[in-house]
Amino acid sequence: MKKLLTVVFVISTFMSVVQAQKAPEDTQASLFDRLGGTEGITSIVDDAVAAHSINPVIKARFLPYDEQPERLALIKQHFVEFLSAGTGGTAQYTGRDMETTHTGMNVSPEEFMALVDDFMMVLDKHKVTEQTKKDMLFISWSLKGMIIGK
Repeated sequence: MKKLLTVVFVISTFMSVVQAQKAPEDTQASLFDRLGGTEGITSIVDDAVAAHSINPVIKARFLPYDEQPERLALIKQHFVEFLSAGTGGTAQYTGRDMETTHTGMNVSPEEFMALVDDFMMVLDKHKVTEQTKKDMLFISWSLKGMIIGK
């Protein structure tokens, strides 16, 4: 529970910083809205997972899910909830905290960077603004200590 609260605190702090530093054209839209709401985030998650599954650095981590579609669907659901809740949407995150989720995976810095690179590529594909990409990069980078080497 303490770790989940830490994740919520990090995301809340991030959102405060983002709100204070928005470019004039973004003053009315939340990060959630700039990502396309639930529909946009769901599409981004689908494309990110597809990119991860073919990325040579990390695809081995995703191969087991080819035969576990229900497990992959749950992971995607948690990812959508996490992004939605952390960017200003109304979704409730029902997954585990980042550190617990990644404990035992021993994610390397290279694997983490591959995940982030895929995510940034997908954001480009979805034509999100540069500021939105920067905001999402900030969130991703803030989570690295809860993911790498656990």
